[in-house]
Amino acid sequence: MIYLDHNATTPIDERVLDAMLPFLTTFYGNPSSLYRQGRVARSAIETAREQVASLVGAQPAQVIFTSGGTEANNLALAAGGSDAGLAISAIEHPSIAEPAQRLKKQGRELAIIGVDSDGLITQEAMDHAIRRKPGLASFMLANNETGVIQDIAKYARQLREHRVLVHTDAVQALGKIPVDFNELGVHLMSLSSHKIYGPKGCGALVFEKDVPINPLLLGGGQEQDLRAGTENVAAIIGFGKAAELARVELAERSLNLLALRDQLEDGLMAIPGLTIFARQAQRLPNTVQFGIDGLDGELLLMKLDQKNVAVSSGSACASGAREPSAVLTAMGVEPELAKSAIRVSLGQANTADDVSKFIELLKSLI
Repeated sequence: MIYLDHNATTPIDERVLDAMLPFLTTFYGNPSSLYRQGRVARSAIETAREQVASLVGAQPAQVIFTSGGTEANNLALAAGGSDAGLAISAIEHPSIAEPAQRLKKQGRELAIIGVDSDGLITQEAMDHAIRRKPGLASFMLANNETGVIQDIAKYARQLREHRVLVHTDAVQALGKIPVDFNELGVHLMSLSSHKIYGPKGCGALVFEKDVPINPLLLGGGQEQDLRAGTENVAAIIGFGKAAELARVELAERSLNLLALRDQLEDGLMAIPGLTIFARQAQRLPNTVQFGIDGLDGELLLMKLDQKNVAVSSGSACASGAREPSAVLTAMGVEPELAKSAIRVSLGQANTADDVSKFIELLKSLI
């Protein structure tokens, strides 16, 4: 199988699994317990917290462990008070867009910030949002479909001047490009383990210590009273190890992925009628989304699956939707071309041979 859907999830790194196994078998104590088993688990969690914090240039006390990026995003939107207006971009992940729409139905004002044809937030759209005086604004650092990277630091500075809390969903950016919480200038940032070769079921919200956060879950004092529930110890340890590896290997991984992406795009551009979306924008080194005139993207995806090639038609969290991608629609892509979209997201185990085989197979299917 040629796996080309790493933005949906990554295979777990063997080194991560090795770090997790003792906490699935031997050290199974509840980390809130005072006896040795519990203390060992607690100590391991705090080590993982340090590892995750180090990857994003934050302090360990600024990291709240969650069940994943979706919970971290929902928790972030709950910050700032129940009456504060919201502003989000038109290309956010469903775990931001859908809870934002629910909060709108509950009475919170919601501003949608438009993007240009490359999927980049425009200054005009940002100025319009600021005039609506939101209490919290949320923009993803790197888009999960197109890979386009936003200038979060620029807009965070502007929003801070107007006393707006700023959240960024950095789930797709983590482990692919440098991500520094302080340099971005945001108040809140969401992360996820399974996008960086860690286990599923674990994520984190990084936060400035003076930001008011309203817990979504009550019933325990875990995670500084901000996220109740017995910690998923093994997954947290795995997240920590994956973060450590991502920090050490980031430069090497990025260079390898960029070389593969360049090879992929060269091959794709030789196919008549094919469009690579947002090709001129700064993007993640592993992500290419393209469309082909006159083809059905989901049918092509299934044909590729029959040939043991795994790709995506967009966000895995919105798979099965028959409507064109909301991201591509916001970018002004024609509906029929948007419905043909295929996303290829490369990973550290992919090779130049994988890319060559994919290109040849794609040509034969077309």
